[in-house]
Amino acid sequence: MTSYEHIRGNLVRQQKGMELLLELLEEEFSLLQQNSTEEVVALEFSIHELLRQLADERMEIKSIMQDTRIAEYAEMLEEERCAEIKAILKGIDAAEQKSARQASHNTRLSLALLDQSQSLLDYLHEQVAPKSEVVYGRKGGFQSQRGGPALLNGRA
Repeated sequence: MTSYEHIRGNLVRQQKGMELLLELLEEEFSLLQQNSTEEVVALEFSIHELLRQLADERMEIKSIMQDTRIAEYAEMLEEERCAEIKAILKGIDAAEQKSARQASHNTRLSLALLDQSQSLLDYLHEQVAPKSEVVYGRKGGFQSQRGGPALLNGRA
């Protein structure tokens, strides 16, 4: 396999990987909207594995190219191959941008769901916590009881 074919193959894998990442992120968004927590967690593992594989592909191409940028390498190729490499790079960039936007949407939605869950939890806790009542103390005066947990002592 020539170095061109190796580089092209790596770039094609990256492009397909980025397109798959976008699909997974869109599926995650749909699951977040349906509040399907277990499915989101399972999908997260797939997303993280895909990101790891994409990072490996990037590291491989970086080691092959040494300090040469791919766009510079493409310029050294014949016109047809140059256009092909540039088209692949454009596809990778477009998929990466769309994935970043979708990930941002997913993050906002998951944080909103987290805030909503925390608010509901706070409300439920408030409802089950004992209410503070005003009562007479030992010396005959009004005394407010604390609503929260406290240590009880037989002496005062």
